[in-house]
Amino acid sequence: MKFTGTQNYISTEDLNVAVNAAITLEKPLLIKGEPGTGKTELARQVSDSLGLGIIEWNIKSTTKAQQGLYEYDAVSRLRDSQLGDKKIENIGNYIKKGKIWNAFESKERSVLLIDEIDKADIEFPNDLLQELDKMEFFVYETNEIVKAKKRPIVIITSNNEKELPEAFLRRCFFHYIKFPEIDTLKKIVQVHFPEIKKSLLEAALNRFFEVREIPGLKKKPSTSEALDWIKLLLIEDINPIDLKSDGKDLLPKLHGALIKNEQDIHLFERLAFMARGNR
Repeated sequence: MKFTGTQNYISTEDLNVAVNAAITLEKPLLIKGEPGTGKTELARQVSDSLGLGIIEWNIKSTTKAQQGLYEYDAVSRLRDSQLGDKKIENIGNYIKKGKIWNAFESKERSVLLIDEIDKADIEFPNDLLQELDKMEFFVYETNEIVKAKKRPIVIITSNNEKELPEAFLRRCFFHYIKFPEIDTLKKIVQVHFPEIKKSLLEAALNRFFEVREIPGLKKKPSTSEALDWIKLLLIEDINPIDLKSDGKDLLPKLHGALIKNEQDIHLFERLAFMARGNR
């Protein structure tokens, strides 16, 4: 069982090694990188490549670790008891299984994606240490132990918005997805737009990397934003010559797909003004 990338996902050799090492060591794979570099998609492609089902747990700022295991609805049970509902005799009727429970009880091995773990509070990762390490947890309401029938491949993503606890990091295999170099990004674009002309591809990527390298840019455009932008260029049938910066307007055509805040737009406007003043 080895991951080597897929037709729809350009994977580097380092990333392949990381995925396969985590599978061999039976440790969660912690993936960090800029937003839009394919961290979430990696889990889906590992699932597709290895022929495994995927269970996705998307983390929010309000998500608690316990929700990944299970939630007990005491309020509904109290209400049903007041109504004389016989349903209350089985406490299991009021337990909602979480994504980790779903992965543990799966008869076939699965991929468990814990997406954007850094969105939750700082204690969230530590609260899952033992469960992900031992592949089991205790349900107090029913006095049962839930054990993984087949150890899932756990992939955890982080946008690096906050530091993760050292105890958690020790239990993971770590990989940082670097922003792709221009040759790799060409391959990614060609996977999504196989009919794109070479002249447009080269002009677009040269312009894209020029934008990313502007000093002082608050948010650099990501891989996914590059794909959105190129899709628009194709739809609008933009001439590659029109993508070159002429100094009068440093903002690229259809820049709304790349530049996502007003501070960066003002930065481009100031740079263009300064360029005109130096002529």
